[in-house]
Amino acid sequence: MDLQDSQTALIGASTVGGMCLTDEMYADANASDYNGSPYLQSYSNSANTNFVQEHFKIGGAINTFNTACSSSANSIMYGARLIKNGLAKKAIVGGVDSLSKYTVNGFNALMILSDEPCRPFDAKRKGLNLGEGAAFLVLEKEEDALGKKIYAEVTGYGNSNDAFHPSSTSAEGDGPFLSMKRALQSAGLAPADINFINAHGTATENNDETESVAMLKLFENPPAFASTKSYTGHTLGAAGAVEAVYSILSLQHQEVYGSLNFEYEIEATKLKPVRQYKKASFAI
Repeated sequence: MDLQDSQTALIGASTVGGMCLTDEMYADANASDYNGSPYLQSYSNSANTNFVQEHFKIGGAINTFNTACSSSANSIMYGARLIKNGLAKKAIVGGVDSLSKYTVNGFNALMILSDEPCRPFDAKRKGLNLGEGAAFLVLEKEEDALGKKIYAEVTGYGNSNDAFHPSSTSAEGDGPFLSMKRALQSAGLAPADINFINAHGTATENNDETESVAMLKLFENPPAFASTKSYTGHTLGAAGAVEAVYSILSLQHQEVYGSLNFEYEIEATKLKPVRQYKKASFAI
């Protein structure tokens, strides 16, 4: 891949960016001989993307998404749209987030951190576990990828916002419902064509119930589903790309990674995730 080509795009995603260096910047700011902090340049959400672009001299379109948990999912969608509209031939898409005091204290203030391993979709779930990670994918048109190993195809995508609350989805699950519906429509698929869902599944009280409501609205009989956050914790802006990689691995190896720690179904929805690793049969 020619990284310096003007047709190679880099679309990153992060919610924390360089804020993990807050303590260092604070110490600099309070030093008696303060002459500016080298950490200031690293503080923005786009710091990770800018560093990668500068290091590899990537020559095409550069952008960074900060749309909370959907950040790197949006980076994948945006990269696909750049290629579709002839604005890039290759798009490196994904996201990264690292743990920091800033992040931990923020989620603690929301009172949604669990003091034990998270339990996605369980009636007795207590909240999320924070994780950190990074994942990136390379997108190309099929005709430009001839002779290369193709792991999966982006056939459809959808984006929505139910504009209900800054950190919660509505009880009707309008946001996730419309996102899934639009993804199916853009891919030319019907709900009955889907046989597995890699769910968002944060193990918070709000998300798991409203996501379940959305699945019940879209599917007459919801297919098998699970959440990989029971393995990784919530990786924030990296979550969409991390879970896209999990989905690709499921397709490549024809296997399902069950949700850990599930015991009791949510009374209002009565949906049960896949609980154990198992071999599967997916079309690729």
